[in-house]
Amino acid sequence: MASTQELSNFLAQVERRAFKQTAYAVRDDHAAMDIVQDAMLKLAEKYAGRPVEEYPMLFQRILQNTMKDYWRRQKVRGVWTTLLSSLGVSHDDDDEHDPLETMPSQNGHDDPEVQYEQQQTIAIIETAIKNLPARQREAFIMRYWEDMDVAETAAAMGCSEGSVKTHCSRAVHSLAAALEKYGFAKEMLDKVGGER
Repeated sequence: MASTQELSNFLAQVERRAFKQTAYAVRDDHAAMDIVQDAMLKLAEKYAGRPVEEYPMLFQRILQNTMKDYWRRQKVRGVWTTLLSSLGVSHDDDDEHDPLETMPSQNGHDDPEVQYEQQQTIAIIETAIKNLPARQREAFIMRYWEDMDVAETAAAMGCSEGSVKTHCSRAVHSLAAALEKYGFAKEMLDKVGGER
C-alpha cells in the first residue's frame, strides 16, 4: 500500500508529462489541465491504497478514459449545437445561455414567418424533453445542458455511472424518434445516442 506522500510524489512526477500529452491531444490548454486534474483526483480517490508500482498504468488508463469522455462530450455538444444553431439560435459570450429560452428577435430575422417557425420548433423540442421519463430527462439535462460529467451526474442522481449512460442514451434515442416526426434529421440525432 502506498502512503499519502508516495501518492503525492507520483502525481508531482507525472503532472507535467500528462499535461503535455493531453494538451497535444485536445489542443486546448485549459481543457487539458481540467482533464489531468480530473484524472489525478480519480486516481487519488479510487486507487490511493494500491501499491506505488501500479500507479503508472492506472493513471495512464484513467487519463485516457478521461480524454475519451472529453471527446465524447465535445462531439455530443457539437451535434446539439448544430441542431440548435440551425434554428438561428446563437450565444456568443453568454455563459448562462439556455437555447430554448432564446427569443427569435435576437436572431436577426425580421420575417414573421421565420420567427413563427422557430417558435414552433423550440416548442416541439421543449415538449419532447418534457415528455421524457423523469430520470432520462434529469440525466439528459445534467449531461448536455449543464455540462456535468458522468461521475458528477451519477452523484447528483444517486445512481451508478452506467445508469447515467443508459438514461442518456435512451433519452437521446427517444428525442430522436420524437423529433423525427417533425422532420428533424434522425441520423444527426442518432449520432448523439451512439456516443453515450
